[in-house]
Amino acid sequence: MSGGLNAKAAVGRADPWLMTATLFLGGFGLIMVLSSSGIMAERVYGDTYFFFKRQLLFTAVGLVGMAACMQMPRRVLFGLTYVWILAALVLLALCLSPAGFTVNGASRWVRIGPVHLQPLEFSKVALVLYLAYFFARKQDMVRTFSVGFLPPFIVTGIFCGLLLLQPDFGGAVVLAGLLFFMCLVGGTRFSYLFLSLLFAAGAAWLLISSSPYRFKRWTAFLDPFASAQNEGYQLVQSLYAFGSGRIFGTGLGAGKQKLFFLPEAHNDFIMAVVGEELGFAGMSLFFIAIGFFLWRALRVCIRLEDLQDRFTAFGVTCVLALGMLLNLAVVLGTVPPKGVAMPFISYGGSSLTASFICAGILLNLSRRVPS
Repeated sequence: MSGGLNAKAAVGRADPWLMTATLFLGGFGLIMVLSSSGIMAERVYGDTYFFFKRQLLFTAVGLVGMAACMQMPRRVLFGLTYVWILAALVLLALCLSPAGFTVNGASRWVRIGPVHLQPLEFSKVALVLYLAYFFARKQDMVRTFSVGFLPPFIVTGIFCGLLLLQPDFGGAVVLAGLLFFMCLVGGTRFSYLFLSLLFAAGAAWLLISSSPYRFKRWTAFLDPFASAQNEGYQLVQSLYAFGSGRIFGTGLGAGKQKLFFLPEAHNDFIMAVVGEELGFAGMSLFFIAIGFFLWRALRVCIRLEDLQDRFTAFGVTCVLALGMLLNLAVVLGTVPPKGVAMPFISYGGSSLTASFICAGILLNLSRRVPS
């Protein structure tokens, strides 16, 4: 195996099954945004298809981004690693400037003309490209503290610090998770990772216990029905939606929780609408779809020969897998609530575009898998 950009490998066609799974998830997302957002769109904007039309536009942008990443020369993708990481840091910093856009007390968006961009989604990809580059280049020193531990933790720490200032505690946790998994496969000593986990857990608890808002969300997660009309309201309504779906669901478009009972029905909690309208059977089929997608993605990771290719493929797979698992965990009440979009499914331009970019990178690298 080689970590250099000059490694020779035959370039074939992209994985057709991974492409099919990506397009299926994108199409399913469009259907569910249409089903979950119509009532809200009609009431707020007087246009039943307002959110659907915007999601259709976001999908078109995402597909263009996927095609560009799929065809991008490897030397450009990897050669501009520090440009990507610097651009992501600048965008995160802009969230804290007058260019930032504040919603519900958090400055997590940047205004670029008529577009509101959420830098976190693209920061995940930039961080993965940097970590893949770093671990591929430093394999001979990766088990040392000064080289294999400090640089990736310092860079990720800067990202997390900017996110905590927004504040976006959940986003910082996701980036820390990406760092952990990349370090795990990159070769960092497990003793360093174990100590960093203990430190991160302590720091997380201090952040939760020192913030009344975060502490209330924590206690609401532990017993949502005890505060069903306050902090636990969203999770309780999500659980009602899943319970109403039973085996085969109420039928596509026939769900009731989206009738202003469930907040963010077309955003972070869209899977609750899926559970209500398609039931256990529909959710099972969706699990099979994302399982198939992740299997094809991991197959690409395992079969790649170049080290940087392999780390990059694994990292972007982790971006999507963590998003999928955390979103499902939140809507099912198994982890404390935070704003995690379901990749390819939730409404939102930044999340959808970043998901397609991850798929495009995977498809690009799948062309280098030996036949």
